[in-house]
Parts: sequence; C-alpha cells; structure tokens
Amino acid sequence: MATTSQLGTTDREVEFVDVLIVGAGISGIGCAYYLQRDHPGKSYAILEARGASGGTWDLFKYPGIRSDSDLQTFGFAFKPWTSKQAIAQGPEILSYIREAASENRIEEKIRTHHRVLCADWSSGDARWLVTVERTDDRSRFQISRGWLFTGTGYYRYDAGYTPELPGIASFTGRVVHPQQWPEKLDYAGKRVVVVGSGATAVTLIPAIAPQAAHVTMLQRSPSYIMALPSKDPISNLLLKLFGPERGYELARRKNIFQQTTVYKLCQRYPERARALIRWLTAQQLPEGYPVDEHFKPKYDPWDQRLCAVPDGDLFKAISAGKAEVVTDTIETFTERGIKLNSGRELEADIVITATGLKLLAFGGIEFNVDGERVALPERLAFRGLMLSGVPNFTYLVGYTNASWTLKVELVCEHFCRLLSYMDEHGYHTCVPELPYPNMTTRPLLDFSAGYVQRALDDFPKQGAYAPWRLAMSFHEDRRTLEQGPVEDRSLRFSGSTTEPVPAPEPELEAAL
Repeated sequence: MATTSQLGTTDREVEFVDVLIVGAGISGIGCAYYLQRDHPGKSYAILEARGASGGTWDLFKYPGIRSDSDLQTFGFAFKPWTSKQAIAQGPEILSYIREAASENRIEEKIRTHHRVLCADWSSGDARWLVTVERTDDRSRFQISRGWLFTGTGYYRYDAGYTPELPGIASFTGRVVHPQQWPEKLDYAGKRVVVVGSGATAVTLIPAIAPQAAHVTMLQRSPSYIMALPSKDPISNLLLKLFGPERGYELARRKNIFQQTTVYKLCQRYPERARALIRWLTAQQLPEGYPVDEHFKPKYDPWDQRLCAVPDGDLFKAISAGKAEVVTDTIETFTERGIKLNSGRELEADIVITATGLKLLAFGGIEFNVDGERVALPERLAFRGLMLSGVPNFTYLVGYTNASWTLKVELVCEHFCRLLSYMDEHGYHTCVPELPYPNMTTRPLLDFSAGYVQRALDDFPKQGAYAPWRLAMSFHEDRRTLEQGPVEDRSLRFSGSTTEPVPAPEPELEAAL
C-alpha cells in the first residue's frame, strides 16, 4: 500500500477531529456511545467504507443468518434487548444496532463510503494525519485527529476464503460463497452441497433445506455443534418481572456467568465435556445415526468456537431427511457435482463454499510513525487495546470464547478513562513501550480455527504476561480495564508544556 506522500493530492482542506473512529458496526457505534457520554466536548467522526452502518450484520445476506450467542450478552449494555428471541436473526440484530445509533444521535456522525487508506503519526504535532478515499467517487482527502480508534473487526469485508478446489472449472452448476450471496439465488427444488462445517454452514442448511430438493453438508472433519433454545425463559421472566432496564441487566449478568462457567468447565474437564456434548448430540439424531463419524471433532471443546443451532434446527433437518452430513475430502469437481476421495460422487446444482473468512488487521490501514512504516507483526498488544510503539491508537477485538460485545463496553470505557487521565494531567500523547526487547511472544489470536491460523503472521503478537497478554476472560478484563488504574509502568505520556514522562524501570509482573 502506498504511503501518504505517494497517494497524490487531496481535493479539500484538512479537517480536524479529536477522535476518529473507523468502522460503523458494533465496535464503532459502541465507542461513539461511550465517547459522547463521558467526553461530550470532544469531536469525533465515524468512517465506514461500505455504504451502510451495521458492519457484519449489514454485509452478510445469506439465508438464516443469526447470532451465535445470546443477545442478552451480544447486545449493548446501554440498550436493552427486549425481544423474546435470545438467538436472533440477522435483520433483527441490524435493526437493533441502527436503533442504538439513532437513539443516541450517533448516526449523524457516520460517514459511509469512506475508506481509510493510510494513517501517519507526527510526534512533533502530536497528531495523526489520515488519508481517506471515498469509495463511491474515488476522491481523497485528509483528516487530522488526536486519537485513532479502529472498530473494524478482524476479517476482510470484500472477500471470503475459498481454498483451491480441484476441477472447479468443469462444474456446470452454480458456485456461491456466503459472503457474496446473490440477491435472488433460486435454490428451490435444487440439489445443494454446502462445503464446510462451521457456523455459516450450520446456519445455512436448516434455512434452505425446506425449499431445496436436498442439502448435503460436506466436511473434512467434524465441529462441535450444540442445540440451544432460541428463547431463554429465565431472561424473559426477568424482563417481565423487573422491566426492560433492570431485567435486561440481570439477564445479562446471568448469561455472562453461564458463558464463563461453561467455558471454564470445558477447558478444565475436556474429556467430560466431549462426552456430554456427544450425548446431547445423539439425543437430537435418529437412533443408530453415526454420531462419532460426523459429530466427534479431533480437538477439545472451545479450542475452536462451538456452533450453536437454535432449537436443534440442523438436527431436525437431518432427522427429516432434508439434509445429510458427509465427512470426506474432495478429489475433484465434475460436471455434475463433486467426486470424493472415498469414490462417492455428490450430485449438485449449487455448491456453497462455506469455507471461512479472510482475516485483515485493522481494516488494512497502513500505519506510519514519524515516517517509519509500522510492521504489525513486530508489535505487541498492550491490555488488548493498544500496540507497542504506536501512539494514540486504540483497537477493539472481541472475545473468541464469549460474545464480542462484552469486550466493547470494557475497552471503550477504559479508553474514555484514559482520555480523562490525559486531560487531567495535560498530556497529549500516550504510547505503550515494551519493558525490554525480545519479549517472549505468542499469536494475538490464540485460537486453532483454520481461518485464524492462516493469517497469524499478518497480525501483532501478544506477550506471556499482563499487561502484554490478550485476556480472553470477561472477569479478568473487568478487573483490569474497569477497576484497575489507567497508568502503567509500560505507558509513556507526554504533554505540550512538559517534557516527556518516562516509564519507570520495568519490573516483571507475575505471569498469569
């Protein structure tokens, strides 16, 4: 990607805002809410590369798209989720996100069709200079701001991942990736093969099975799939008894405890968790079904994210004979379908490649600090929200073992506390600095899913101990980000009228 100096001239004067937020999805809207709540005097703008707000929930259009966690924890803490559906459909979630933006006058700050290309930090000016391109007319301009917040998630919005598929050119049917779902794809009465066994596949199959002639889920190896009720009777009772505000808060607490407990038990007793999940799965399927062949993964529970199927809809489609699972590998595509290495051929009119995502760090923005390119793989995460050696920059990456939005509240409130601390002390710059070189590192996303493993070399790293370790625990993050101090020996602050404030001598913290 070109640097700012290579991008050519812009066609308007440089604008200034205190905080520039990149991304108008859950993370960006969450940041805007807390920023204007805690710092109403600061100016901000939200830049969104696509033509509408909503992020993931505006992008994906495939049938049946839904949350894979309950909306009591996936919803915002500041906006109660009042629907009786705990596992909600995509359009309902999109409406909820946009309502949150509208009710808090955040939508007025969203600028669609604005893609950030490059961000240049100047220590002399204590400012970022951001080069932005409009995706509708290709015009370019620059924004100067004191702080940059990226709420872009971690995957590419313009393309999903499709592995090499031998012989694909010979297939005479239709090949579709869920991330580019055609508006009017006709699958009624068609034979459909869905390649993949992750959350997208298990969502798609029960949604299209009633209209399709037959649907086959083709997987190389099984994933953990659990049936969950689409409605949470306890949460709905709490809403009824205590009203939307208090009832939602209590339901949220209950479900946070539930998520945390299940995850910890799976990690501590993986064999027992395996056995329990297998037993629950077998109860959903016809007697004699080969559960171990199709629903017994090689990895332990929560080494990858569990796939939730509301009310067991996938298992119902299998039991009704409308869908089947085939565990095998592809030898080659043929004119009529897919030939497997076992010798079996799956005939298909449509093949859906639910084969995963492509990851992209921070929306693909190029960062430069005082003219030097920031090599992301050489940077370490600080408290899971800043990067070593990168001033006045915050990002948000949600949990892989719980609802993404739980992290939004903690990171955004901590970010606002950090801004308050800097205002109180007259600081204009904050940058994390490593306490010593050659710190032991590990991948930022310590997750075994294939789509994560393919992209780890393009992402920053994390350290072995706090505050350089990325916590995947809501309660641990709450202690650090909500209840812990803002200042840290690894943070370096400087002010416009003071000399730079050096970090104290490093002291190794206890490994967690």
